Amino acid sequence: MMIKNKKFFITGGAGFIGSNLIKKLIPSNEIVVYDNLSRNALKQTTFFTHPNLHIIQGDILDYEFLKTHIPQDIDFVLHMAAIAGVDNVIKNPTKTIEVNLVGTYNILKSLKELNILDRIERFVNFSTSEVFGINAFRVEEDASINLQPVGEARWTYAVSKLTAEHLVLSYYKQFRLKTVTLRPFNIYGPGQVGEGAIHQFVIRAIKNEPLIIHGDGDQIRSWCYIDDMVEGILLCLEKEEAIGEVFNIGNPKGTITILSLAEKIIQLAKSSSPVIHVSAPYVDVNLRIPSISKAREKLCFEPKVNLNDGIKKTIEWYKNTIELI
Repeated sequence: MMIKNKKFFITGGAGFIGSNLIKKLIPSNEIVVYDNLSRNALKQTTFFTHPNLHIIQGDILDYEFLKTHIPQDIDFVLHMAAIAGVDNVIKNPTKTIEVNLVGTYNILKSLKELNILDRIERFVNFSTSEVFGINAFRVEEDASINLQPVGEARWTYAVSKLTAEHLVLSYYKQFRLKTVTLRPFNIYGPGQVGEGAIHQFVIRAIKNEPLIIHGDGDQIRSWCYIDDMVEGILLCLEKEEAIGEVFNIGNPKGTITILSLAEKIIQLAKSSSPVIHVSAPYVDVNLRIPSISKAREKLCFEPKVNLNDGIKKTIEWYKNTIELI
């Protein structure tokens, strides 16, 4: 990693991806995290009290508070603040749109009003693979987006994120802010917070509790280990070729059905957990596999951790920290 002696402002930085990125950056950089701390993965890290880490507890929807607490001398902005997780989104569709869209508007407007757009070396916006809808097979970044029917609360997340992508790209085109948008595909690993399938399966498998699967479990996903996701972010921060682009970040080689994933975790955890099938309470995604050709070409991105090794590392971490969860 070549980034040193820089100042970062990270909205939503206390989350799973943010905390793992900070672990890489913090020895040689100053990090300011702006987060409401509703999901605080930082508190379970060894660097929570590091002198280079400054945490501001604040709401991304509070424009005046946000603007007041953005340092004038920041070099990089990473916008991760969002409402995510299917269950959370379905329960809070209005809040989802507000946080994901208005929150993005607030951080961009704040930077513009503070007149620091020119000094920012990179503004990294975190979107989602959900923008591709129900069926996404080796989808490329410029593939047509199939917006799903109005009325299904799940899709408020995808639509809010997609609209935010347009807003971020508009700031690049109109105001020359050096933006990058990332679309993560099913990231997992140690320290995850929230509703991720591997996160939930591993915890239950360690406790020998039932693994719950919605439907037949024939839904297909490509799973990307957190270290590979962090590497993709760092490449976007370092490479000029990333500016003004949108990238899929994932691992097509980690593709598996949900049922096979559950069975694999049970086997690797040496668990006696049964698998229980229940009806899905929401519209599900049938197929989600990314194309990462663009990231390979422009960023030299290449995921290194295979699914078995990633799950083993995740299981080991949770076995050592399960009492904290």
